[in-house]
This record gives sequence, structure tokens and C-alpha cells, in this order.
Amino acid sequence: MTRILIIGGGGMLGQKLAHRVSTQETFGADAQVSLFDLSFPPDSAAGNQIVGNLTASGIAKSFATQRPDVIFHLAAIVSGQAETDFALGWDVNLMATWALLNALKDEHEASGREYTPRLVFASSIAVFGSPFPEKISDEFLSAPLTSYGAQKAAAELMITDFSRKGYIDGVSLRLPTLCVRPGKANAAASSFFSGIIREPLNGDEAVLPVAETVRHWHASPRAAATFLTHAATLDTQLLNDRRALNMPGVSCTVAEQIEALRNVAGQGAVGLIRRKPDKTIEGIVKNWPRDFQTDRALKLGFEAESSFDDIIQVYLEDDFRP
Repeated sequence: MTRILIIGGGGMLGQKLAHRVSTQETFGADAQVSLFDLSFPPDSAAGNQIVGNLTASGIAKSFATQRPDVIFHLAAIVSGQAETDFALGWDVNLMATWALLNALKDEHEASGREYTPRLVFASSIAVFGSPFPEKISDEFLSAPLTSYGAQKAAAELMITDFSRKGYIDGVSLRLPTLCVRPGKANAAASSFFSGIIREPLNGDEAVLPVAETVRHWHASPRAAATFLTHAATLDTQLLNDRRALNMPGVSCTVAEQIEALRNVAGQGAVGLIRRKPDKTIEGIVKNWPRDFQTDRALKLGFEAESSFDDIIQVYLEDDFRP
């Protein structure tokens, strides 16, 4: 029986992942899934729900002593909030990860070095900072220009080092911006990328805070869930100790997003997008990557959508409720 722990299991991606784990045969029909988060939606995916705060004393140790075989670490303070609440961002996005890694190290040593869990960490393309090449390759330097990006990059380095020492078997996935996210907007600076599609499809007005020329890197929540489960079963020897991977996705401008919306829902939906420039969001977004060449991930079997039209179609199939 495979024991699986999803930290951040109550969030959008955690729920997508839990549903995929429960409906796929990746980990076997008898997989035991535990979900940890501050709260859970009423229609939560199946699993043992644990409510708590990741920064609370003793939480990391309680995870480790259960000896889960696979740990998905998705919990984070999102980009916009990490920028405005500096201390909270570092406490949640880095120090809680440090505590988790040390607890797993202690359990590894207590087991006579037999317990070595697979840890899949949800990192971000925010680990990269400008100036950018035309396409970011697998060799491009990680040099973030936001607090959120710095926190994710630091966590990646810790996971690589703990893996090198044999305490864990870790993989960090640099996820594209997930779009179209279901539900309400969150505090992420990238939230508008989903909002300008989701709200008009529901007949509501959406605010666009940046220019239509802004280009960004996207994948659907469905693709992200498949990235995570694929990483959990990946032969990490193939990584050659480079344990952070850029995930595949779709590069498009805001104008191309809007055109895809027009293709699906017509001009009436597009007319619900209101332009309202926001200098703060513009300043954050300008330091984000725009396009990638993800040869390593593709060779390892990771797959995403091929167009933004496809991404909207995934939203319509998985999450759209008129």
C-alpha cells in the first residue's frame, strides 16, 4: 500500500491532484491518501483530511513519523501576498519547508536510513528573473526578482541538497501559471490571467491590469496534476542530480488569450473585459518569464496543452459551471 500525503490538499491544485490520485491507477487501488491544509471545500476530494497550519510547531514532525511514501508539497503563500507580507512569505514558503526537510531527515536516520520518501515540490517559473532570452532553456540561470521567486528558488536548493545526502528523493517542478483556475480570484499577481477568461464565460466583468502585449507561460490545472503524479513515479536517476525541472506549457500574449476567448464565447464575452492598468501588478509581471524550451521535461515524459484554445477547453470540460 502506498501512503500519500498532499500538503496544501485543500487548495485548487491539491484537490485536482487528490482527485487524480483517487481515480487513476498510478499508485494502485489501495493507495492511502491524506490531505493537509488550513481548510477544505465542502465537496472535497476523497482522503483523510487533516486541518492545521504548516508553520505550527510539531506539524513537520507529525508528517514525518507517519512515514508517507510520497509527499506532494503544494502549500504556499502566493506571489502577490508574498511580496506585500515579506515575513509571512518567508515563514510559509521557506522556513516551513526547512522544518519539513529536517523532520524527514530525522525519520530517515531513525529508520536506519531505510525510509527515503519521494518528495514532489510545487516550485514556480518565478525562480527566473529578467533580462530573459527569447526562450528560457534548461540551462538558464535561476535569478529571481521577487520575494516569492526567491523563496521557491531557495526551497529548490534545499531539496536538491537533502536529496544529494540521501535523506529524501526529491523533485522540484517549476510550474507555469495555472490557467484557467476555477473559483474566485486569489491574491496571486497572476490571478488576472484566469480572471479575464473565467469571469466573461460566467457573464461577469473582468479587470485587465496589464497591456495586451504581455506574454506569459501557461498550463491548465489538469496538466499540473499530471505533472505531479508523473514526477512521483519518475526514475530520478535520469535527472543526474539536477532535480529542478521546467515544466512544459503554452506561451501566449494577453491578446492571444482574448482571441481564444472570442473563438469560444464570442465578442459579447470579450466585451466584458475592462482595461484598468495597475502599476504594482505591471511591475511584478514584467519580471516574469515569457517562453520556455523544456527539452528535459519533454524527454522525461511530461506533457501539457499545445494552445491556449486547448487550455480553455480543459476549463470548460473540468470546471465550468454556468
